[in-house]
Amino acid sequence: MNDYSIPQRPRRNRKSAHIREAISETSVRASNLLYPMFLLDGQEKKEEISSMPGIFRQTEDHVLREVEACMNLGVGMFALFPAVDDSLKDEFASYGSARDNFYCRSIRAIKSRFPEAIIMTDVAMDPYSSDGHDGFVENGKILNDETLPILAKMSLAQAEAGADILGPSDMMDGRVGYLRDALDENGFTEVSIMSYTAKYASAFYGPFRDALSSAPKFGDKKTYQMDFRNVKEALLEARLDEDEGADFLMVKPALSYLDVISALSRNSNLPIAAYQVSGEYAMIKAAAANGWLDESRIVHETLSSIHRAGASIILSYYAKQYAGYLASIKA
Repeated sequence: MNDYSIPQRPRRNRKSAHIREAISETSVRASNLLYPMFLLDGQEKKEEISSMPGIFRQTEDHVLREVEACMNLGVGMFALFPAVDDSLKDEFASYGSARDNFYCRSIRAIKSRFPEAIIMTDVAMDPYSSDGHDGFVENGKILNDETLPILAKMSLAQAEAGADILGPSDMMDGRVGYLRDALDENGFTEVSIMSYTAKYASAFYGPFRDALSSAPKFGDKKTYQMDFRNVKEALLEARLDEDEGADFLMVKPALSYLDVISALSRNSNLPIAAYQVSGEYAMIKAAAANGWLDESRIVHETLSSIHRAGASIILSYYAKQYAGYLASIKA
């Protein structure tokens, strides 16, 4: 008989599924999830994105049905991204600030049908720009200060349409403060800003650019998106965004940047969001399709890791699927 005494045996707290559930430190709820969706102009169109199986570009009528299905599962926050025809794009991203563009019309339709839904919009030039960059281009250079008034016009059009949260994803310096001033001066003091605070120049964005046909026409985005080797820079961006009036801070992508999520969570009193981006979704889907991974288990594990790192809001293309899983285990 072994007479060795082990006073502390952590396995005792892992011996039962009920005990493990009772003492779990991290539980991702449907209310933590924000579902990104891609919008098309027109009616009764739904196009699957080849690099993102199960995710679609779709027109307003389909989006309304999708929002309803998600809300029935407890997902009540939605991030909308427009797939704009090239014929509507120009160097000033003019269509982005047109109050009657299909993007704003869809926001109005969703808020009219589901006023309790939280709609987050995308504020950047690239969906509407003939250059495919997030800022204004002149002589091959992305100009920071000249971009800000364009983003402000776009923000006001979205706020007027009923947006609850604006998501400036452009990474121009000073844009949070500029947009906050524009919103407040025009009476939109209750419209929130979720800043893409630490948006890295990442290789994980490929499928998203396929979805919107928004790849840059020249060069890359490394002069404004962050270097993936840096974390102190993210803390600087967070401090500036907080000082300029941001309501939420976002890290994008998520899984390769859990340390950044954690650092922002420890150093800011603002809620932290993280975006599980298209490439992360595509990798899981591809591995699951080949039978290499158990999709539902991997989704649960990855979302939990993002939440555990400090993100209270998670943007994920798995939001609806995961909420359905939660509903099934409660039934």
